[in-house]
Amino acid sequence: MIVWINGAFGAGKTTTARELIELIPNSTLFDPEVIGGALSHLLPPKHLTEVGDFRDLPIWRRLVIDTAAALLAELGGTLVVPMTLLRQEHRDEIFGGLAARRITVRHVLLAPAETILRERIAGREIPPDLSDGEIRVRQWSYDHIEPYRTALASWLTADAYPVDNGPLTPYETAVRIAEAVGSGAVPVCDIVQTPEPTAETVASGVLLFDEEDRVLLVDPTYKAGWEFPGGVVERGEAPARAGIREVAEETGIRLDDVPRLLVVDWERPSPPGYGGLRLLFDGGRLDSTEAERLLLPGPELRDWRFVTEEEAADLLPPVRYERLRWALRARERGAALYLEAGIPTS
Repeated sequence: MIVWINGAFGAGKTTTARELIELIPNSTLFDPEVIGGALSHLLPPKHLTEVGDFRDLPIWRRLVIDTAAALLAELGGTLVVPMTLLRQEHRDEIFGGLAARRITVRHVLLAPAETILRERIAGREIPPDLSDGEIRVRQWSYDHIEPYRTALASWLTADAYPVDNGPLTPYETAVRIAEAVGSGAVPVCDIVQTPEPTAETVASGVLLFDEEDRVLLVDPTYKAGWEFPGGVVERGEAPARAGIREVAEETGIRLDDVPRLLVVDWERPSPPGYGGLRLLFDGGRLDSTEAERLLLPGPELRDWRFVTEEEAADLLPPVRYERLRWALRARERGAALYLEAGIPTS
């Protein structure tokens, strides 16, 4: 199990985590800041200067997942992880990767009042060996108050168990967290445990359209980015039938007819991913009554929406958007297309 302590910079995550491991039996502190520091020695300086925050590096997020899994395999028990996550897509990627390894996460948010947060930032001790450290570290913390406010307003409080540690010492905060974890008041993150593939896969997506010919996209909780309804084809399952099954499971819409194939896209292996075949089918147009029957998001989906092709470009990763773009062209022409990495071969 992981107890992930989230919060703004200066909220007291690390000092609370040090107290917490004394209260939770067989627990270990894992600070992902260590990985950020290691990357400064592993990656070329030019690569590091291209991002303002190591959390934006895919390698950092991957190493956090892999290191946490390795530590739990080695030590067992509970990992206490103090780390700020303000972008929901980072939360999805890291927590989804942990869920894929059957590792449960209990997500706690330290949420002191902003006036107290600013006082703590002003009084924060800065390592003396940092050049201009006091100015840079404090300014970094102040600059991230606004993103923290945005996260609070959009997703963070709905996802994490809040603890107002403004009037509390780190020990008192740790006691409150330990009691909430022990009693079950901090629930296990409601995220689908989708095992990571161990070889190339075949996945089927289904495009569903509303009466304005906008296409349905869904926002999974277990990975970053928007997607089409669909999923991995199970052993012995016909790809079109897999798409029908996934649509029913994710949206509650039951398709009567086998959907028409639009594109077959070969996704090249990109370690640690294995790639494979990605198929998109035309599930047809939903009338307003059918669209209203779409299920509210459950553990697997956070949200859904009908979007235009232009709007989809802002939501989908580039290769996935190219797959959609060519699927729409195939739908217009009435002929399926074969793609490689989102590009037609002819």
